[in-house]
Amino acid sequence: MKHAVKWFVLMAFGASAAGIVDNWPQFRGPGGDGLSTARIPLKWSETNGVRWKTAVHGKAWSSPVIWGDQVWVSTATENGHELSVLCLDRNSGKIIRDQKLFDVEKPQFCHAFNSYASPTPVIEDGRIYVTFGAPGTSCLDTASGKILWERRDIQCNHYRSAGSSPILEGNLLIMNFDGSDQQFVLALDKNTGKTQWRTERSVDHKDLLPDGKPRAEGDFRKAFATPHVAELAGVRTLLSQGAKAFYAYEPKSGHELWRVEESTSHSGGTRPVVGHGMVYFPTGWSTGFILAVRPGNAGEAVDANSDAPVSTRLKVAWKVKRNVPKKPALTLQGNQLFGMDDNGVATSWDAESGNVLWSERIGGNYSASPIIAAGRLYFCSEEGKVTVVSAGPKFEKLAENQMDDGFMASPAVADKALYLRSKSHLYRIED
Repeated sequence: MKHAVKWFVLMAFGASAAGIVDNWPQFRGPGGDGLSTARIPLKWSETNGVRWKTAVHGKAWSSPVIWGDQVWVSTATENGHELSVLCLDRNSGKIIRDQKLFDVEKPQFCHAFNSYASPTPVIEDGRIYVTFGAPGTSCLDTASGKILWERRDIQCNHYRSAGSSPILEGNLLIMNFDGSDQQFVLALDKNTGKTQWRTERSVDHKDLLPDGKPRAEGDFRKAFATPHVAELAGVRTLLSQGAKAFYAYEPKSGHELWRVEESTSHSGGTRPVVGHGMVYFPTGWSTGFILAVRPGNAGEAVDANSDAPVSTRLKVAWKVKRNVPKKPALTLQGNQLFGMDDNGVATSWDAESGNVLWSERIGGNYSASPIIAAGRLYFCSEEGKVTVVSAGPKFEKLAENQMDDGFMASPAVADKALYLRSKSHLYRIED
């Protein structure tokens, strides 16, 4: 049975990775998990191994998406008054479209650590979907740049600016909106932009004043996480992390299936990964954990901090609290779960038990999520260093590559090239 499970995992990885060769259509790639089979460069510098380098205006932490001969990135002015999207030629790096999508007269507050263009677009053949959260969402024709539809009526106080990226599921464009005033998941018809369903979060973790009254705004309601869809025990499931709870929904209807509450953390900011019959995710700020959750039946809910016996199918299989990332997402390959905490400690855990296989301080600060390409882990720091280590049972540093500017955006891979967005430029790195 164990061999059959391993065979299934390998086959599933091979199937999901097959599309990685040509396109990188969303945050964390085709599978939404940061995995690629491509053999991309190991060593490079500003003067060696750079096929092209293109300056990108504005301040934006969104990652590049790639389809065919196009590379797209969203961007914004630092003050948030102008929200734009750029299309670059994949072969030359030349900007072929620089298009302002929205003017914002009174932008919401944006924390200095965030940007007004942090959500990563999602692209498919002929269309790209670009969102900035409540300020606006657009669908564009990728050949002409024509706006096919847009929405500016979705209300949400992002409090520290938006961070959740959209995903596509069938004919639905699905987005998290977890603000200080309201929290919900939204599905739009990708062809028309019309709302197909909207589901309010079932648990409201209010930020309370000392007298017990709720604040009008607060971090305990805010989240930055990106949703994810996976097959769990044969059931197509939408996985979505809110401020202080993790939810599973039915993707077509938005009906809540189950949830895991974690009251000591808040503001989850990553995209979950799935494997070994479990869902893995960091819980967020404050007392953050990594949780490994065994999915449950419809209607079940558990408290991740409760020591009481659990009679439901839904269970927290294990949790750890050391070296837990808050912003970078986890990566799963085979029986190893990998993570980079925000302060430069890389760790590998046994995916089935949570036991630490290795943990090493690499140094630097991290917001970008790592990727695995052909058995190598790539970590991009806010100081501009890209460290490559072996994605194996023992820690082995393979290379360090220092660039001129730091990284907040996560990398992308297409064919045998690595695409890196620094704070000021977009690179194509290739042997």
